[in-house]
Amino acid sequence: MALQGPIPVTFEMVFPHGCYIVGEVAPVKDFDASTNGRFVQARDKQAGELVWQVSVMDADPTVKAAQKTVAVKILSPVQPVPPAPMPGLPFTPVEFDQMTVTPYVNANGRLAYSIRVREMRAPRPVGKPSSAKDAA
Repeated sequence: MALQGPIPVTFEMVFPHGCYIVGEVAPVKDFDASTNGRFVQARDKQAGELVWQVSVMDADPTVKAAQKTVAVKILSPVQPVPPAPMPGLPFTPVEFDQMTVTPYVNANGRLAYSIRVREMRAPRPVGKPSSAKDAA
């Protein structure tokens, strides 16, 4: 099979209505390497980069309330900084570049996706297409 490992996608494919940050950027714990009282941050198995996580809310009005908030993992050597808040908005809009999704079966036996990205940034002005490298 040609598809193996993470599947490259664009931001528009995953969040066609956009998304908003609803949590802090935090390091992801490596549960195998961490011990009582000793936190070890996870590293991506393929890239070796540190893994960070941020919760975002999908702006798609058709998504059920229980599925609106998703975790996005960011691969970066340093803690990513969210874009600046926009005046008049209760949440900060965000976009991601170089996205991949990895399908898996969750604890409830349902298909779910792990979203990993390389970059977090403020949204592009409307009408500016994303570059081909965003899906790499």
